[in-house]
Parts: sequence; C-alpha cells; structure tokens
Amino acid sequence: MIATSEFLLAAKWVGIATLACGALAVFGFIFKWGIRFRLVGITGFMGVLTGGLFALGLVPFTRIEIPGAVRFSLVYDNGATQAAIALPPEITESQLDATLRQAAGNLFSYGRLGNASSRLTIRARTMVHPEPGVSQPLYLGQVTRSLSNRDEELQIEIYRENLAQKS
Repeated sequence: MIATSEFLLAAKWVGIATLACGALAVFGFIFKWGIRFRLVGITGFMGVLTGGLFALGLVPFTRIEIPGAVRFSLVYDNGATQAAIALPPEITESQLDATLRQAAGNLFSYGRLGNASSRLTIRARTMVHPEPGVSQPLYLGQVTRSLSNRDEELQIEIYRENLAQKS
C-alpha cells in the first residue's frame, strides 16, 4: 500500500512539473506559439493532479495489522453505526478476538454518521449449512467502539455457544 509520504513526494514532483508547464505557457504567449492554449490546458490539468496528490498525502491510509487475525469480508456497512463482517467457519476464539480488533481499527472513521455518543457495532458472522442446500448465518461475536474517539477501549463480545455450534 502506498504511504502518505509517497503521495506528498509525488505531489512535490508533479508540482514542479506544473510550474514548468506554466512557464512554458507564459513563454508560449510571449512568443505567440501555436500551442499556447494547449499549454494552458496542460498546466491546468497538472494543477488538478498536484492538488489531488497533495490531498491524498494528507489522508492517512493506515490499516491495522493484528497478529493472529484472519482475512474478513465486509458484507454490510450502513456508513454510520452498524457493520457486519464474514469469516471462515474454521475460525478459533483467539483468531476471532484478533479479527474483531483489526476490523474495529480498520473500519473506524471520523466521517461516519452519528453523534458523539453513538457507537460503532461490528458483528462477525459465518455461514453454516444445517442441511444440504440450506445456508444460515451464525453470529460469532461483536465489537463495539466509539465513533468519535479512536483511542477508546473496545468492548468485545464472543458468542462461545455459537462458536462451538459451527462445527
């Protein structure tokens, strides 16, 4: 994954290229070159690229890696207070705990809808097949966290009876 520092470095170099294109456009108008209006367009486009790269350099693209966590798929997210992730059926209790912690870190965003007292709840589920041709979701646990404070303690619940039932 590209780090924010790399976006800032790219913005710096594209910004220098934008200034060079701007200088060429000025020379184009001074010497009445036939491509002077194209140079203005190129300079404007380069300015948009520079601004975009600079903005991407300000946003932290960090993903939390918790040892022992398994890969999960986000299957539902209302953009506010609820999300659901899908896990493989062979997950263990320690892997579930680590995965819930990782999901809580990765799905946290200050842009989620809600007020300061709202909480994000992420439910973990797997699919079980009680009989051929029938699939049923089985919730294995959930994690609840604050929408406004990244450093607040997580509240993790593991449904041990469902974890034992999945086998």
